[in-house]
Amino acid sequence: MQLTFKLPEIDREATRSAVESELEKYKMFLLMDPEDNEPNITSSFKLVPSAPSNQFHSSTEDAALNKIDQEIKRKEFISRVQRAVNRLAYQERSIIVSRYLKEEEIFDYEVYNELGFSERKYYRIKARAFYKLAFILRIEVYQEEIEAC
Repeated sequence: MQLTFKLPEIDREATRSAVESELEKYKMFLLMDPEDNEPNITSSFKLVPSAPSNQFHSSTEDAALNKIDQEIKRKEFISRVQRAVNRLAYQERSIIVSRYLKEEEIFDYEVYNELGFSERKYYRIKARAFYKLAFILRIEVYQEEIEAC
C-alpha cells in the first residue's frame, strides 16, 4: 500500500494580497519618521514615592527604549524584504522594484512599457515573483479544505 501526501492548495488571491500588503508596509517603513514616541516634557508631580524596588523609569527612558525597539524592528523588516527581493530573478526583481519599491506611484502599464515587456509576459513574471516572495517571506496563504460531512 502506498502512502500519498497531498500538498495544500495555495490561495493565489489571498497570497497576492498578503505580498502587496508587505510591500506597502516596506514603503511605509522607509518613509516612517521615528519621532512619534518623543518623551513628555511637561513635568508631573506625584505624592506617591517611586517604585519600592529602587527602579526608576521616567517617561523619557520609556520613550527612548520604545523608540530603540521600534527602530530595530523596522530595520529588520526592511532588511528582510530587501533580501527577499534580491533573491528573485533579474526580471522578477526589476518588476517588483519598479512597481512597488520606488518612491513615486507607477501603474502596471507604465512598468511593462518601461521594461519593454508585453502585457501578458509582464503579468506572468509578476505573478511568479509574488509567488516566490510569498514563500521567501513565509506569508503564503493556503486554501481551507472543505470536507463533506
